[in-house]
Amino acid sequence: MEKMNQALEKMKMLVGMDVEDEEVAPQQESSFAFMDDLNGNCTLSTKQRLYGFAVCLTTGIACTLLSMLVFFNPIKFGITFSFGNLLALGSTAFLIGPKRQVTMMLDPVRIYATAIYIASIIIALFCALYVRNKLLTLLSILLEFGALIWYSLSYVPFARSMVSKVMMACFDTEF
Repeated sequence: MEKMNQALEKMKMLVGMDVEDEEVAPQQESSFAFMDDLNGNCTLSTKQRLYGFAVCLTTGIACTLLSMLVFFNPIKFGITFSFGNLLALGSTAFLIGPKRQVTMMLDPVRIYATAIYIASIIIALFCALYVRNKLLTLLSILLEFGALIWYSLSYVPFARSMVSKVMMACFDTEF
């Protein structure tokens, strides 16, 4: 049991939680009153957070991978792919909490990547569920995939600038 507690403490440190504090910190005054209330009501233990993260991430990845089975039906593909992305995105809220996740997503470094990523998910679902146009759904899924990559790169230091430089070098047409 002691090894399990040590492993949980190491996981707490990895996700940025205080090792001694299992209780929820008292709420502070801020402009995010809704997020403060939401965070105050999210009183999961570390073990529950890890289970929630694992279940959401596994389900999201499974939906994304299973969407490949219906690739030739872009409407079903768009729905399962987008749902998988939403689950995978929401899984990190279990680790770091919903307030911190929203704060990180709205960080000036990644606000545009976040906006484009969420908008592309909405556009893909709109094209798949409402418009029901296979070509538009496929194009919106391509946009969603590109936005997912760009959003993910925003969490790796200097990754977006490196990818930009590589792409510029690859597609430079001057001789």
